[in-house]
Amino acid sequence: MNKLIYTAFLALVFICSCAPETKELPILGKTKMIDGETIYHKVPDFKMLHQDSIAMTQDSLNTVYLADFFFTHCPSICPKVTKQMLRIYDKYENDPRIKLVSFSIDPERDTVDKLKQYSSNLEVRPDKWYFLTGDKYETLDLADEYFVAAFEDPEAPGGFDHSGRIILVDTNKHIRAAGEGTDPESITDLLKQIDILLESE
Repeated sequence: MNKLIYTAFLALVFICSCAPETKELPILGKTKMIDGETIYHKVPDFKMLHQDSIAMTQDSLNTVYLADFFFTHCPSICPKVTKQMLRIYDKYENDPRIKLVSFSIDPERDTVDKLKQYSSNLEVRPDKWYFLTGDKYETLDLADEYFVAAFEDPEAPGGFDHSGRIILVDTNKHIRAAGEGTDPESITDLLKQIDILLESE
């Protein structure tokens, strides 16, 4: 329950900090001062396999990217979130400055072959939208760093409880904005924020 409260609080922070009218996006997350310098939150490095069985890290991306956390057999919010990720994909498919990353929170079932089939069914380019699988517990911990709630829950549909937030990350690994993947209007705002960030990169 504490995790859900924390996530709800973060959602309010995102809503309040990311108004689409702004011309410069904030860097989200906690900051700290070291020797008089402000240190901003960064998403940590990771190493996982994508749908073509190739290892991927943060450095492999080297672009602005959108991230979400999902699992292929999710019977609840994932189809809605994937639909909004497809909106983003369609708009930026031919823009090399931006990529999409979907982290599976159920790697035991979401094997590379499963993710390959999932990607093929969506008819998306594997060099544009990466579906990643790795250690389950490392992935769940990683979700926290993206301010996404994701945890195992045997009573939840599919065995996992997670939020549908889509996260915008800049080339310095800073989180700059987020949209709620179950709310099309929220993603309309996020698309505007993506354009703002791309103009400043």
